[in-house]
Amino acid sequence: MKKWSRARKIWVGTSLVLVLTVGTVVYKLADRYLIEHVEAVVTTTASTSTVESAHATYDDWNYSSDNETINIKKVQTGSGSDMITYFVADVTLKNGATIQTALADNKFGRNITENTSTIAESSNAVLAINGDYYGFRDDGVIIRNGTLYRDEPARDGLALFQDGTMKSYDETEVSSADLIAQGVTNTFSFGPILVQDGEVASDFEHVEIDTNFGNRSIQNANPRTGIGIIDANHYVLVVVDGRSQNYSRGMTLTEFADLFKDLGATDAYNLDGGGSSTMYFMGKVINNPQGKGQERGVSDIIYVGA
Repeated sequence: MKKWSRARKIWVGTSLVLVLTVGTVVYKLADRYLIEHVEAVVTTTASTSTVESAHATYDDWNYSSDNETINIKKVQTGSGSDMITYFVADVTLKNGATIQTALADNKFGRNITENTSTIAESSNAVLAINGDYYGFRDDGVIIRNGTLYRDEPARDGLALFQDGTMKSYDETEVSSADLIAQGVTNTFSFGPILVQDGEVASDFEHVEIDTNFGNRSIQNANPRTGIGIIDANHYVLVVVDGRSQNYSRGMTLTEFADLFKDLGATDAYNLDGGGSSTMYFMGKVINNPQGKGQERGVSDIIYVGA
């Protein structure tokens, strides 16, 4: 049997170490960004109502029922490479109706995704936008429909309350127990805060949301999704298209915050944007996701039901 030379043994050993190292890195990346990690399965009861109920009226841009009034505007400003296209949904809720949320595949965990429209249709939503894509990270305070799923304070969050109000807050300063005691139904962990107490919140030039792989400055013009409140039970949901030459360049965070202030929002919060930014209304996606009309799977939605 022929003996291997020392050099060959070193080469084989080094190769094996390299293969194992690369394999470990690839597995960790797949585990972080691709493999589903289900932490909870949500049991839901299907609604028996439909968006075309006898007491509702609607057209391409408006919807009215006993529980809500929705008016949507498509706005275009600028021209050529500086054009911006965005959609504003003005929502007034009545008779105890509240802003609702739903999870992809009715499961809580990382890397569980469905298109906004798919989750919306399963939830019998009239209007929906993408949420905070909580499944991309493993921190933050996540309460959905009154249930605490994650309690890892990390950043500025948003809280929606049963009484039809909403408030941004510092996750590291308010406990989840206090939030639930105060009547919080849903929290979101993305940001930054755009408007607080009627004023644009801060200088967004150097804002960072987290240190996840691929994190970069988010001040530049991009597709955006956000939610603001004008008064109790009166919300504005905004989706900005982007990355589409001569149709929409997107908005900077400063422009986005200014827009919410101009709309009369006393508080407003930035949700997941970029390729996730999607607005669904009456059975169809009305904006242009990713600049190509192609939705990207997300972890969750915010919606108004029938």
